[in-house]
Amino acid sequence: MASHFSCLELSLSLEDVQAVITSAKARGLEPLERMVRRRLPEASEEEVRQTVDLAVEVVETVPVLLALARQEAETQGLQDVVLPILRHAEGYFVRPVDLIPEMTQGMVGLLDDTYLVLRLLQSLERSPQPLLGCPLEEPLFFIRRLVGDEMSRRLDILSLQAMQEVEDVMVALWSRLAKQA
Repeated sequence: MASHFSCLELSLSLEDVQAVITSAKARGLEPLERMVRRRLPEASEEEVRQTVDLAVEVVETVPVLLALARQEAETQGLQDVVLPILRHAEGYFVRPVDLIPEMTQGMVGLLDDTYLVLRLLQSLERSPQPLLGCPLEEPLFFIRRLVGDEMSRRLDILSLQAMQEVEDVMVALWSRLAKQA
């Protein structure tokens, strides 16, 4: 029964993540276009449009990646480690006020959320048993370029804090998995 509840809880959370993305997109892409022009002053209008489209695409992958991570955690028996990290990522994503608030910034405000989710998933990929088995370096580099180094450093700290919260559970689980291998 507890497992059914946590599955239901995560499902609602993923619906919330999707709702945040839909709401931010409804506010329009102009703030994101302005941000891209500021960050990439050498970019042509076509490059700005392509960058905006790619940014939206990366943001829109977040619910899919979170769902896949949940599924893989269950398949691999890693729920004790992965679920608290996913809850942290989802909580940050649906929080209306964070480092870049999506309530006022629209899609620009989801770039920090996306970076944090990708960073946490990347941390899980570095385990003895990778969770998703997909490279996250390129989308992380792309989002980092948009949000800037200072914001990325702040998000990296938040990511490390989230990982430290489950460190003891992770160490025990990775040790058990290493012995099984």
